[in-house]
Amino acid sequence: MSAETIEQIDGVDLRPAAYIDGTWHHGDDTTTVTDSATGAPVGSIEMASQQQAVAAVQAAELAFEQWSQTPLSERRSILEKLTAGLRARSGDIATTTAAEVGSVMSFAERVQAGLPVRVLDSTLDVIDEVDREEVIGTSRVLGRPVGVVAAITPWNYPLYQAMGKIAPALAAGCTVVLKPPQLAPLTAYDLVDELEKAGLPPGVLNVVQGSGRALGEVLCDHPSVDMVSFTGSTGAGSTIAATAARTVKKVALELGGKSANVLLDDADLDKAIPSAVRYFLMNNGQTCAALTRLVVPRRLKAEVEERIVAEVGTQVVGDPRDPAATVGPMVSDAQRRSVEGYISRGISGEGRLLVGGLDVPEHLAGGHYVMPTVFGDVDPSAVIAQEEIFGPVLVIHTVDDDDAAVAVANDSPYGLSGGVWSRDRDRAVSVARRLRTGQVAINGASFNAAAPFGGFKQSGYGRELGRHGLHEYLGPQSLQFHE
Repeated sequence: MSAETIEQIDGVDLRPAAYIDGTWHHGDDTTTVTDSATGAPVGSIEMASQQQAVAAVQAAELAFEQWSQTPLSERRSILEKLTAGLRARSGDIATTTAAEVGSVMSFAERVQAGLPVRVLDSTLDVIDEVDREEVIGTSRVLGRPVGVVAAITPWNYPLYQAMGKIAPALAAGCTVVLKPPQLAPLTAYDLVDELEKAGLPPGVLNVVQGSGRALGEVLCDHPSVDMVSFTGSTGAGSTIAATAARTVKKVALELGGKSANVLLDDADLDKAIPSAVRYFLMNNGQTCAALTRLVVPRRLKAEVEERIVAEVGTQVVGDPRDPAATVGPMVSDAQRRSVEGYISRGISGEGRLLVGGLDVPEHLAGGHYVMPTVFGDVDPSAVIAQEEIFGPVLVIHTVDDDDAAVAVANDSPYGLSGGVWSRDRDRAVSVARRLRTGQVAINGASFNAAAPFGGFKQSGYGRELGRHGLHEYLGPQSLQFHE
């Protein structure tokens, strides 16, 4: 899409609604993307219609046969070029997501711009799995692409979440219709631009911008869509699964989380406390896998609370483009109000406020800011301990022993992530194996973009990333032979 094709409205770029069969198309309605720190417009997009969503599915269906038969070496080459292209424009991507989402620049550079590239790299590392065959008795088992994929992505990690679906789908030979998030849609244009430069054939990737409710209904119900991959809230995921069931589609859901960070009585607090604060403030708390419950041995309660308050006190809340800022704003005013509602519940009796609360410094009044907030003495059954807040709020539970810690950690409708801290690694692993959750960080281990990511219970089903993520887009086909 050349610069000449981009109009302006209210002084910011107006981007087209739908990318269908290699061409951008205009829409009738528009929406403005605002800066999370200032409320100022940073872009406008046209909204795709339901008819355009149908056209996008039809384009993907027509492109499927040729793309699925394209040699793996050619698909690999396109993904390699995409990797290089996204790496080269990482600065622009980081700046965009800092404005859209509120991610502070250091995080935007490392994660919002860097993690999509790491996902591509990890997909390329395992791409040979696509052509791998298994012999079982008199049968040869092949992996065949599932078909047309509807990829519906959230606003908190807009490009990473898109890449977690698109990279393995394209590698497997699937075609895709991407529905980016309405609150953070702008990096989708960067993605299309780089895919065009990489030589992706028309129709293999199509994009429809706009309302998740209106367009999602079309994508999930259309008989030519073979799989829906969705990341977002548990409520929306349940609706998507029910809609997709009408046409018996494969569905992969990565949903909410209320993950526990378990400190055992021999944890190294010098390392565990700074890590615990980083984990609950990840992307300003706007992370499904954030560790927003801290489970603490009773004898360490006073020390942990004192250290947590001190560590939170070192955080700098401010404009995400300020190099000194470590915590930015919420994505929108609606999200700010939602988080404040939970903080009010905590203050009203569900917990003991240790730090933070509802007061925001006057110099931050123009943005969607919430101060990092921690509650102690929270009952595991409290609303603020059970529901996903999706903001910079941590609740602390006190327990008597390891068994009680495991019970509290598992006392959740979710099962997405978790953490365990112990100086004895074997002990930490023993506790981690008892947690009913998709991934557990031992002693603050870093995220691994090649390992499977997903959850249990109301955190969804299916896995993304690496070999396991690639196989979500392949269905086994058995070729049977006479002996």
